[in-house]
Amino acid sequence: MSLSKNSKHKTIWEDSLCMPKFNPLSDNTEVDVCIVGGGIAGLTTAYLLTKEGKRVCVLEDAELCSGQTGRTTAQFVTALDDRFFEIERLHGEKGAKIAAESHATAIEKVKGIVRSEKIECEMEIVDGFLFAADDKRKDVLQDELKAITRAGLANVKFIEHSPLAFFDTGPCLQFSQQMQLHPLKYLSALTDRIVRAGSQIYTNTHVNHVKGGKHAEVKTDKGFVVHCKSIVMATNTPVNDLFAIHTKQAAYRTYVLGFDIPKGSIPNALFWDTLDPYHYVRLEQNGSGNDILVLGGEDHKTGQDDHPEARFEALEKWVRARYPMAGEVLYRWSGQIMEPVDGMGFLGHNPMDRDNVYVITGDSGNGMTHCTIGAMLVTDQIMGRENPWEDLYNPSRISMHAVPEYMKENANVAAQYVEWLEPKSVPNFEELFAGEGVVFRKGVRMIAAYKDDDNKLTFLSSACPHLGGVIHWNNVEKSWDCPCHGSRFEAKGKVIEGPAWSDLARVTFPEVPSEAEIPLSQTSINKESYPGKSERHPSITF
Repeated sequence: MSLSKNSKHKTIWEDSLCMPKFNPLSDNTEVDVCIVGGGIAGLTTAYLLTKEGKRVCVLEDAELCSGQTGRTTAQFVTALDDRFFEIERLHGEKGAKIAAESHATAIEKVKGIVRSEKIECEMEIVDGFLFAADDKRKDVLQDELKAITRAGLANVKFIEHSPLAFFDTGPCLQFSQQMQLHPLKYLSALTDRIVRAGSQIYTNTHVNHVKGGKHAEVKTDKGFVVHCKSIVMATNTPVNDLFAIHTKQAAYRTYVLGFDIPKGSIPNALFWDTLDPYHYVRLEQNGSGNDILVLGGEDHKTGQDDHPEARFEALEKWVRARYPMAGEVLYRWSGQIMEPVDGMGFLGHNPMDRDNVYVITGDSGNGMTHCTIGAMLVTDQIMGRENPWEDLYNPSRISMHAVPEYMKENANVAAQYVEWLEPKSVPNFEELFAGEGVVFRKGVRMIAAYKDDDNKLTFLSSACPHLGGVIHWNNVEKSWDCPCHGSRFEAKGKVIEGPAWSDLARVTFPEVPSEAEIPLSQTSINKESYPGKSERHPSITF
């Protein structure tokens, strides 16, 4: 099985299924809708549009579901990460009602697709339990239940304890009619239906130019063009914008472990605590006959933790203290989630763009349902139908009650640029371990160095090509992560996560050209040409 483009660690889903393979785009083509991104957002949108009779083309930078969809724990839930009392504060009681309705409808939509298409994807309807992490947080449950009741969400009740017999969670909220499935089995089947309907899918196809309007087009780095009437950017975070969305959401890393446990030793349900960041638990089948306890959590802002391996250690410690039957760690991986400042996804018309360019982003930790909502909403917009959820998820919205969160997030981003002024001594490269990277200063220049398994050094510009943040080394994923807006790059510079969509510039050392000195040199790119050069490695020098 091939590994996700986003990780050095195979997920439980990748271990049991390989997504269908497709060829890169090798000629110009014309369709009704071009969708950029081959995860759950892009494939669900493509499926729904083909059902409407549209000719669709999906372009994926790597392989299908090799981004964040392959890194999910695949929980389809109405227990939202941001809590209904917070959503009510930020969006009012009407907004909270729409949030409840849309997520519940998304679950029903997926159920309906699975049943009508007869998809075998391990879909199970389960209960979910939200419990207080400690005594100080018990009031959160009552506040949440009141807000849930006002939002009209059914099948939620307060109970004195969860069905876990081996540790006392204390009081909790029980959410009925939640859902889990195998995401790759589900999306592999959707892929089959999309192709059968006559639509096109191309993988290993890197998009470097998007233009909306009457003559809309999507260009690749190989020079091929998709001419279309509508464009959907379904790339976790948009790669066709400099600022419009990125000032309103932040990228976070999240971590997952999979433990071998005896079959039947834990009730088949979903569990979440009220910590921030919180822990989330589900079960998955193990081919050996046992179950696998899948635990996630320990989130932090992308590029802002120097020791991410400690996150896995903290997760294991948490499990060992509460689940005595937990055995060997069989899986470990990390993923990336986008957190909007007001808790709701950005789904619909792309801000400051032509009316026929759409985005699906801002999963807020509920990626399975948010992406399904986005696919449903964008399909309605392309088909010219009104959708009652449009205003809540409008990517151009301004949430006045979220201004403090907006200011806080952007102050955090601004603080990252101070690193350009910090001293970073040139390392002794003989002491740098194989498979590790380091950022250092040479005069006024900042350089990123990586030593591969053959002890060969690669030198890169340390400036993220999106907006010039200083990249940081991620020793868990062997990647370069930008602490400003979450762009990520392979060890040798290839972009694997937006909003950047060009690679890190390669440089020579010790003679690094002056272009590498200017961290914000790309901020002058106009919207028509963003995100810039078509070549995968900008030509500073080799």
